[in-house]
Amino acid sequence: MSVLKLKPSGKEYLWGGHRLIEEYKKESAGNVLAETWELSCHPDGPSVITNGSYKGKTLPQYIEAEGREVLGTHCSRFGDFPILIKFIDARDNLSIQVHPDDQFALEHEGQYGKTEMWYVMDAGKDAFLYYGFQREISKEEFTRRIKEDTLPEVLHAVRVQKGDVLFIESGTIHAIGKDILIAEIQQNSNVTYRVYDYGRVGKDGKKRDLHIEKALAVTKRVPIMRDRSSYPHVADCDYFTVDRLNLDGNVMKKMEGNVSEASFASILILDGKGRISCQADSLSFQKGDSFFLSAGSGNYTIEGTSDALITTIRETSPGICK
Repeated sequence: MSVLKLKPSGKEYLWGGHRLIEEYKKESAGNVLAETWELSCHPDGPSVITNGSYKGKTLPQYIEAEGREVLGTHCSRFGDFPILIKFIDARDNLSIQVHPDDQFALEHEGQYGKTEMWYVMDAGKDAFLYYGFQREISKEEFTRRIKEDTLPEVLHAVRVQKGDVLFIESGTIHAIGKDILIAEIQQNSNVTYRVYDYGRVGKDGKKRDLHIEKALAVTKRVPIMRDRSSYPHVADCDYFTVDRLNLDGNVMKKMEGNVSEASFASILILDGKGRISCQADSLSFQKGDSFFLSAGSGNYTIEGTSDALITTIRETSPGICK
């Protein structure tokens, strides 16, 4: 099989909503679904293959059986599968948090750090995200504001709408606000340091853990400039390259691409319906579907109406991620 259709792992966090279930037909044991891990080899929630000879197997099991060649030569520098791709439905505010870089995370957590990007699929009229600080603050002020519950007063609130993109390097304090639907492409890590959680309690009636000391150690306490210079890509860095595909079904009805030996391709369908074909495989798709094309699969076509994100891994470079 050259085209693997994936079933995600679902996460029912307390801030989640209903849209992934109702609009994207994702499975959930309850009526709330916060995240679906659409492309995942992470042990906390691997994707499952739904077609072909590997149907019912996890994506890590497929890679183990076929060999790391299916990831491509650009992935040889990574010890693990490099990325994790999610849908996130924020009915309520997510915690204010920060992610460590690779060096800190490997030393303290035994896994990689997290640089990520957000593609806003939909947002309410007054929706916003927290993204860095309004001004540079000292470690002492940072600590004091956490204790006094005044941290949001010095954070940069960014209004967002459908189609907006934010790139969040490790060390950047951030939070997704309520009434936002997001596609997230990130490093393959589940390390998050919560700094502020609005005093909420979990299903056990207890407040969720904060990770203040580690957050203080890794947070960049300065304003973050929003970089829009990743053209022609949606996002581009040493961890992932993301491109957007838009087929209107009228002027643009078909896209032809190629998956070389250099990298696998992830195709995440944000909206629309149609058909994806590669070699002898031809599968229909609809809104919310996720596909994995192994490195070396060759030419493929996508036909129909589609708004999608295509993620690959490029060669490393001395440039700055953006």
